[in-house]
Amino acid sequence: MTPPDYHSRSIVNLMASLTSALGGDEGIYAPLTALPSERLACTRNVVLLVLDGLGYHWLRERAASNLAQCCVGAMNSVFPPTTASAITTFLTGEAPQQHGLTGWFVHFKELGGVAAVLPYQPRVTRKTSYADHGIEPAAFFGHTPLMDRLAVECHSVVPRWIADSPFNRAHQGRAKLHRFNSMGGFFREVTRAVRGGGGRKYVYGYWPEYDALAHEHGTQSRQVAEQFEALDRGFGALLKSLAGTDTVVIATADHGFIDTTRERVVHLADHPTLADCLALPLCGEPRAAYCYLHPGREKRFLDYVGEHFDHCCEAVASERLIDEGWFGLGEPHPRLWQRVGHYTLMMKENWVIKDQLAGEKAFHHVGVHGGTSEAEMTVPLIVATL
Repeated sequence: MTPPDYHSRSIVNLMASLTSALGGDEGIYAPLTALPSERLACTRNVVLLVLDGLGYHWLRERAASNLAQCCVGAMNSVFPPTTASAITTFLTGEAPQQHGLTGWFVHFKELGGVAAVLPYQPRVTRKTSYADHGIEPAAFFGHTPLMDRLAVECHSVVPRWIADSPFNRAHQGRAKLHRFNSMGGFFREVTRAVRGGGGRKYVYGYWPEYDALAHEHGTQSRQVAEQFEALDRGFGALLKSLAGTDTVVIATADHGFIDTTRERVVHLADHPTLADCLALPLCGEPRAAYCYLHPGREKRFLDYVGEHFDHCCEAVASERLIDEGWFGLGEPHPRLWQRVGHYTLMMKENWVIKDQLAGEKAFHHVGVHGGTSEAEMTVPLIVATL
């Protein structure tokens, strides 16, 4: 297992390049070696498109596509390579080491339970957000939106169903918000933001549907292939529509994917001895699950994992992951230690582990991410200068 390279080739380094080029303080992370800030400093507009789930290795197999033709290399995502952690990196310019969001499910001691980060809801009820109870996400997360740190006009192009969510409001900052309902609307709003009046601009755009289809049908499905073809056509048309605007368009992803099967799912309910060791539900991701242990159960936990799970995962002390730089560099978030449990089950090959709480519906994802494989961890660096 090798942690992401936060020194020179991760998405947090990309954000350092963008931040420096657009008049902000890049912070503790060095610019991306493959796209130094000097290359962007003199361009009028910078567009960043995050195509959720579009992994580098999957894209390389579509070499004739517009997106692949503009791909100039690969980057690491963050750990875990998942939307809740990586999108927060795109929106803050910080790694999970600093922003403290360590997966889809996070144990927030200060909220007294486990939350689904992006919907900003308790894991079990999932009907109302914490914001409905007066716990505002901007104050709770404590993040400074990246677009409040930039010295240029900022625009955020996001799906209508996400645009006014508590999480998005907390990270949008002063950016002008553009909502869309369709893929055509996505590319039209990006073009409108670039071509609108005003001075120098930064335009952030987020497309989620590839990820949703890959989860449901798998990366080799007809549905994903059709989605990619439409997305690729839209990207090609976008480049034509922005020709001559002195714009650099950068496209990348928050993570890649691998496919799994029902036979490769470990259900915690089938392992009561292991479940009895846990003081909390599994947190993090099904491919990197944080385990909070009852006092005195550490040996029992490790013995059980070693005897029954050696084929599918490794139990790694979460403190070791922090010390080895899996979540980032520099001073950690003051509550990072609380949010990664005592041990992390790092799943091997295409195995996942899941638990199910009372009231939760059973589901199966064909496409999965959040683990340490190259396919999950590596995302494309796509650059077009117009």
